[in-house]
Amino acid sequence: MKKPEFTADGDASADVIVVGSGIVGGMIADQLVSQGHSVLVLEAGLRIERAQAVENWRNMPFENRAGSDFQGLYPQSEKAPAPLYFPENNYVHLTGPSASSFKQGYLRTVGGTTWHWAASCWRHVPNDFKMKTLYGVGRDWPISYDELEPYYCRAEEEIGVAGPNDPELQSPSERSKPYLMEQVPYGYGDTRFAEIVNPHGYRSVPIPQGRSTRPWNGRPTCCGNNNCQPICPIGAMYNGIAHVERAENKGAVVLAEAVVYKIDTDENNNVTAVHWLDSDKKSHKATGKVFALACNGIETPRLLLMAANEKNPNGIANSSDHVGRNMMDHSGFHCTFIAKEPLWIGRGPAQSSCLVGPRDGDFRKDYSANKMILNNISRVIPATSKALQMGLVGKELDEEIRRRSIFGVDLSISLEPLPDPNNRLTLSTTRKDPHGLPCPDIHYDVGDYVRKGAEAAHKQLEHIGSLFMAEEFNITTSLNANNHIMGGTIMGSDPKDSVVNGECRAHDHANLWLPGGGAIPSSSVVNSTLTMAALGLKAADDMAKKLAGAA
Repeated sequence: MKKPEFTADGDASADVIVVGSGIVGGMIADQLVSQGHSVLVLEAGLRIERAQAVENWRNMPFENRAGSDFQGLYPQSEKAPAPLYFPENNYVHLTGPSASSFKQGYLRTVGGTTWHWAASCWRHVPNDFKMKTLYGVGRDWPISYDELEPYYCRAEEEIGVAGPNDPELQSPSERSKPYLMEQVPYGYGDTRFAEIVNPHGYRSVPIPQGRSTRPWNGRPTCCGNNNCQPICPIGAMYNGIAHVERAENKGAVVLAEAVVYKIDTDENNNVTAVHWLDSDKKSHKATGKVFALACNGIETPRLLLMAANEKNPNGIANSSDHVGRNMMDHSGFHCTFIAKEPLWIGRGPAQSSCLVGPRDGDFRKDYSANKMILNNISRVIPATSKALQMGLVGKELDEEIRRRSIFGVDLSISLEPLPDPNNRLTLSTTRKDPHGLPCPDIHYDVGDYVRKGAEAAHKQLEHIGSLFMAEEFNITTSLNANNHIMGGTIMGSDPKDSVVNGECRAHDHANLWLPGGGAIPSSSVVNSTLTMAALGLKAADDMAKKLAGAA
């Protein structure tokens, strides 16, 4: 078992240096330590325990729970803040026409943001890789769906994804292997919703999910407690901590509260070391052979810009001036109504089914695709809030809460942004974190492509509402973030307008990889995590070739 080496003053050396311990960093660490390489993982945030997160959620005030405060139950490092909204901490400063739609929530902690994700494990469809070629908008990937498909399979195996093996229920159906586990069983609401909408041209399919439908790899079977966000109390849902622990068991070392701020390069522009600050603000240095920055779609470009040096005055990996540009997220909105019949939403995982009919087609030449998730989160909290606003008490209050919970529907709609260099992350000149490092500023505009897509989705939703004889039909007017951060270290074949190649290797540095959401060149409309994991595994293979002297 080969391990990193440390000096008496806390400096380190290893074959592989990984910055960030989320799903991508954890998988890379596990892959390479399994091949006999020494691996050091540097994580800016704290290490937490599931039981404490569960207890924090149980004790959270009603206002926070009702407002979906998925950040507040996770303790933060004093030196490495993440965005907070209860109250807001303004760690990320947003400007632009669509500033509020890029209000991201992510964790800086060992295991990453998959502590509180919905566990949706979608693949892009093949056409997503050829947006420019097929539809004349956006960008093409430098790799094809067929090239990434084996890594999608591997990512599904690593995560433990449950999904439908009937091609008619898959999106996409182009698969070389079946899912490892059968899909999470539908609740009554998902079944009945599909029965009503599918005859009218809509396509409701099961969501592939990173949660267990049978005991799997140390995880118990999902018991449907409906608490996936913000924390699965029993660990049936995949979390990045799983790969962190696997890597540690094989000899990898993970350091929490290690804030990387500086990157050294040599005369050939190879990365030679990264520097980090510990909780006492003492600086340390980690030297290595290959380096991966997997700090999520905001923190990675922030670090690259912050680490500018003499040879790279505009930032590491930034000769193209595209680091921090092309920021994307699946801006979305909600549609709520009271249905004509009871649907009993709230049994099972937070999300189980989704309308995918509008995720691809010739219309993408003109406006965004969309997907519509039937949210399966219990409607008791919004029902209670509304009933209290009505001034009800006693028996009438109880009855109204029951009625609204039983008949209530919430659809979450995601829209497809295009990469735009003007949607940009830069470093603040006035705001600093507790280490004195610049905080991120982001300018964002969803663009007319998304706005037209929202209009098309509104018409579809009005029709769906009519099928349920909807009462209190409402579509939210503002677009919300979905925490699917993409594009800031965008992938491409031309080093002049991209940051990394098809292996997520930086064009400017032969031994630096930037895998994860930042590399994604076309957003599609589906959750980005599985694609991030697939890209991480692809990068790990390329790193292994480099270590072997073959690349």
